[in-house]
Amino acid sequence: MQPSQDKTQLRFLTCGSVDDGKSTLIGRLLYDTGCLFEDQISSLRCESERKNADGRLDFSLVMDGLLAEREQGITIDVAYRYFETKNRKFIVADAPGHEQYTRNMATGASNSEAAVVLTDARNGLLAQTARHTYIAALMGIRHIALAVNKMDLVGWSRDIFDKISNDYEGIIKKLEPDSGELFVTCIPLSALEGDNVFARGDAAPWYRGPTLAEYLETVEPGDVTAGIKPGPFRMPVQWVNRPNANFRGYSGAITGGTIRARDEIIILPSGQKNTVQSIIVSGQERSAAERGEAVTISVTEETDISRGDFLSDPRDVPDVTDHFRAAIIWMSEDKLLPGREYVMKISNRTAPAAVTEIRGRMNVLTLSMEPAKTLAKNEIGICNVKTQTPIVCEPYLKNRESGGFILMDRVTNDTVGAGMIRYSLRRASNVTWHSFEITKEARARLMGQTPRILWFTGLSGSGKSTMANLVDKKLFLMGRHSYVLDGDNVRHGLNKDLGFTEEDRVKNIHRVSEVAKLMVDAGLIVLAAFISPFQRDREFARSLFAPGEFIEVFVDTPLEVCERRDPKGLYKKARTGEIPNFTGINAPYERPDHPELIVNGNGSAEEEAERIVKFLENFGDCG
Repeated sequence: MQPSQDKTQLRFLTCGSVDDGKSTLIGRLLYDTGCLFEDQISSLRCESERKNADGRLDFSLVMDGLLAEREQGITIDVAYRYFETKNRKFIVADAPGHEQYTRNMATGASNSEAAVVLTDARNGLLAQTARHTYIAALMGIRHIALAVNKMDLVGWSRDIFDKISNDYEGIIKKLEPDSGELFVTCIPLSALEGDNVFARGDAAPWYRGPTLAEYLETVEPGDVTAGIKPGPFRMPVQWVNRPNANFRGYSGAITGGTIRARDEIIILPSGQKNTVQSIIVSGQERSAAERGEAVTISVTEETDISRGDFLSDPRDVPDVTDHFRAAIIWMSEDKLLPGREYVMKISNRTAPAAVTEIRGRMNVLTLSMEPAKTLAKNEIGICNVKTQTPIVCEPYLKNRESGGFILMDRVTNDTVGAGMIRYSLRRASNVTWHSFEITKEARARLMGQTPRILWFTGLSGSGKSTMANLVDKKLFLMGRHSYVLDGDNVRHGLNKDLGFTEEDRVKNIHRVSEVAKLMVDAGLIVLAAFISPFQRDREFARSLFAPGEFIEVFVDTPLEVCERRDPKGLYKKARTGEIPNFTGINAPYERPDHPELIVNGNGSAEEEAERIVKFLENFGDCG
């Protein structure tokens, strides 16, 4: 056997539907390679005897370490295990089979170089088989073994194996136009009995292909995914290393290619060029470093380089863009809504981002794209994404690290989606902000006021528009320049194409927020009266304005009072089911957490409007 340090290593994923035998297969691999300790084997025997009357070893117990998994007999989390054969070392990820844990499977695939997709020979290919294969392909895995398991339960029927293999080839053909060439090997086996795992046995003399172990030993890691192939130099800067006044270096992990002393590099997004002066790895100066190594690089010319910047080979430069197309796996209980802002993390950079359009949602039964306005948990869509600031990126199939990203909720910081960039839609440099000589401050001085936006939020019938109108009149009489943006009025023109679904409500608020931003830039005091039921969308509106410009006014009127007023008869229709998605009845309203002003919508509108104007005067806006 080769010394362990001289062996190559392969990271692979096992996936498939529930009860296809993934945990049993990995337990078998660990047991047959002698990678279990004596106490683990003893525990395995004891638990197997309690579970099985015949005392046969239940290898799935080796992997199902979580109590909940053992109680339910399923795999929930991604479990990683290490084993080695005489020729190679392996890290194997056991992915859960249930559909609700698709995001866990995607996590395992993102770190893998090959995939073993299991299917139960009795059941054939299932929807989850296709879903996992599609995700593996999305994640850049190019070599896939279809392990047709439990062949002993179908009498090692060659006809059944051939049918499953042919059906799987049909799945692969549907995926390849979108994912590039996939290399598939179909292997009949029995994880429980061990046939065709390591030893061939006599059960299937008609099968001439490799055993699973032979397959795993011969897959070359350098070929399994484009993210690992040699390529141009790439390094996101993680840290500016300044141990003393005589040295400044830029630290990070090389995510592509090789770098040598005296190589020319380009710094992105600034586009400045420089030359590598020294390369330090683990405290020692080196002449070169390659992908996967953590390094500190110093440069010959003094240049502004910060955390989140990107060092690249100037002969092959990634995109600097703020608009791109990506495949997104949605992981949140809350639906993905186009227009809603999230936080995107890619490499070492974060940026506010929103999906501008869902181009299609993958139907895992037909492996075709279908129209969609939202993505629910575990659904996969092809989306256009827009970031507020330019990012450095390239296609995921070219480089995983600079092509993969996550989306996080702006309020909770929970990871809600994982994305794989396909291509840039346009370079950020094609669209620039034109600065004009007459500024917002100059317009404000001419008008004698400070531009603000008062964002009135509350239930339908709470009195938002009434109060905005009264405040507008008072400001007009004081010689102030103001304008009311009303929820109903904008739907006659600007937003007449939008309905009242959750996704359309998000678009409505985002469009109005952008319009209000322009009006504040013109020097106006803007009064926006919108139900705006979602806290995160009001936070998005706030994020567009300078500190102190956005004043959230919560018109706090009880639901029963709003429903009693019912000036448009909407509550009555909502109660009878004529109006779906009506806020307060069959759609939620999220009360503001910390509004600048709370007004009583059940009191005197005139008095409350006067209080709002006094509030503005305290800001010095109306004096």
